[in-house]
Amino acid sequence: MDLAALRTAHPDHWMKAAAIRALTLDAVAAANSGHSGMPMGMADVATVLFTNHLNFDPAAPNWPDRDRFILSAGHGSMLLYSLLHLTGYEDFDLDQIKNFRQWGYRTAGHPEYGHGRGIEVTTGPLGQGISNSVGFAIAEEIQRAVWGDKIVNHHTYVMAGDGCLMEGVSQEAIGLAGMQQLSHLIVFFDNNDITIDGHVGMADITDQPARFAASGWHVQSIDGHNPDEIDAAITAAKADPRPSMIACKTHIALGHAAQDTSKGHGALTDAKQMAAAKEAYGWTSGPFDVPAEIKSQWEATAERGRAAHAAWQDRFAKLSAAKQAEFNRAHDLEAPKKLSATIRAFKKQASESAPSVATRKSSENVLEVINPIMPETIGGSADLTGSNNTKTPDMGVFSPDNRSGRYIHYGIREHGMAAAMNGMALHGGARPYGGTFMCFTDYARGAMRLSALMGVPTVYVMTHDSIGLGEDGPTHQPVEHLSMLRATPNTHVFRPADTVETAEAWELALTSTKTPSVLALSRQNLPTVRTTHTNKNMTAQGGYVLADAEGKRQVILIATGSEVELAMAARATLQAEGIGTRVVSMPCMELFMAQDEATRRKVLPAGPVRVAVEAGVRQSWDMILMGERGNAKKAAFVGMDGFGASAPAEVLFEKFGITAAHVVQAAKDLL
Repeated sequence: MDLAALRTAHPDHWMKAAAIRALTLDAVAAANSGHSGMPMGMADVATVLFTNHLNFDPAAPNWPDRDRFILSAGHGSMLLYSLLHLTGYEDFDLDQIKNFRQWGYRTAGHPEYGHGRGIEVTTGPLGQGISNSVGFAIAEEIQRAVWGDKIVNHHTYVMAGDGCLMEGVSQEAIGLAGMQQLSHLIVFFDNNDITIDGHVGMADITDQPARFAASGWHVQSIDGHNPDEIDAAITAAKADPRPSMIACKTHIALGHAAQDTSKGHGALTDAKQMAAAKEAYGWTSGPFDVPAEIKSQWEATAERGRAAHAAWQDRFAKLSAAKQAEFNRAHDLEAPKKLSATIRAFKKQASESAPSVATRKSSENVLEVINPIMPETIGGSADLTGSNNTKTPDMGVFSPDNRSGRYIHYGIREHGMAAAMNGMALHGGARPYGGTFMCFTDYARGAMRLSALMGVPTVYVMTHDSIGLGEDGPTHQPVEHLSMLRATPNTHVFRPADTVETAEAWELALTSTKTPSVLALSRQNLPTVRTTHTNKNMTAQGGYVLADAEGKRQVILIATGSEVELAMAARATLQAEGIGTRVVSMPCMELFMAQDEATRRKVLPAGPVRVAVEAGVRQSWDMILMGERGNAKKAAFVGMDGFGASAPAEVLFEKFGITAAHVVQAAKDLL
């Protein structure tokens, strides 16, 4: 490729792009690790985007109506860090660039949401960023319909590579975006034909532009190093009523000896080759040295965004004080003041009427009182609306014809749904929740893990939570999933026993600001076990005494969800035989373990034997069972140690030994 000709044709553009390439080479060399090739290849696209189109304000990185830039190919993080540094973001001064990938710095190996302002989303696991972007675009569409385009009117721009597009979740996202006609979503495909193992053709021959076109996207193919073509393509994309994909033919590690090779993907640290590449760019400055003139040109790219931000502030100020407060409340993740009183009233009615319903139905009943007072909730289901009970009458269905609808039919796209919900939450002003069967947390796992890693309060409504779903059989019966989710840091797993605990779990999920929630809900009907009303949210404690021992306390039964009623039945039998038995409901193990030791010991004192009962595997229970000092001889577990089977639920509980009688026997065996 004739770099000299590119330099001559567009000198100002070229040197601004060269600053990205030079900083990338310097930072990766200093760290002796990282990925040089993608930032070097996509620097021209990024330069045109930031210079001519992206509305951003480094002085107000979280301005609600800014354009969003998502680096889906997160291994190319130095592209993002270079842009944030060059345009003047305070969190990314030169010291951050010099300490790329080092302890205590914001410039992690992959962009990490929350480490520095300007990073919109954690990327690195390929396919997640482009899938998150669909949620960003959906949230923008809904809020534009509600607030008008004078308050909400921005674009989401994404850079994705071959790896992102080979990951299966990308097709879930692409199909959803095309069907929903998300016109403010623009994806740049870094079409460089190179993967880690070699030429992309050794693993994939997909015609990516045709694939996007078949999914309902506006598609263009351009030279990714020609600034005129890049600019024209972005302009055309913004004018089209469909989401847009711009296939940018690029050269990985442009201008380096490793250009167009798999070696160019990774860390390029050879000093002579770096010097030769910089010479080819016409870059004469030393390491980490960006000439003042070029830095000033980059900082000037923010002027358009600053002006747009100021104009937006003027328009926002014309809203009534009440509307401003409501907009800010939702963006600040503050629950409405009515929520607590609404939940208390709902709990009181449930305790008094004592319904016997599946907790998936309890969840629907709770949502029917929550959704009308929380207009920021966005619900949905992966083609299981009638089973997950996630839609309430007030919501309306989001579609190209109804942008103010708050319910999304995701189709059979569990992973794409989870990733999109993360994007909605990260966009701001939205409280997304979505449902599927509990066993399909397997399919959504990648995005659920990132909810926890980013500290995003996405809510996962997971119904059919155990062998209790019955005849669908072991493929649909989650046994290991509770333990898998509990093993994930910063995740609250709620398994409520009845309608009251379900209401409390929803209150906690919708007031969380940094932790995702999983609601594991039953298919089968469960009795109300909380028949005495209390204003206090007992689920917030994680575990609490539901029924205490009469006489000397000898046994503590600990249960969750559908097994709490079994524990209560076992207690009745044991008490009738003179064995004092306490029942502890444990709707959220993580919240219980977060209590101070005195609280935990008050609920689970040393001395009595402990039996846990749950229709899942044991793995997550040993700390609860044996206590922090450990006493295996005084603990037992009644639950699953393998997969389920196909039969009616009551038969399965009997055959697998999850019954009150087995709980009684386990307790007696320990005494």
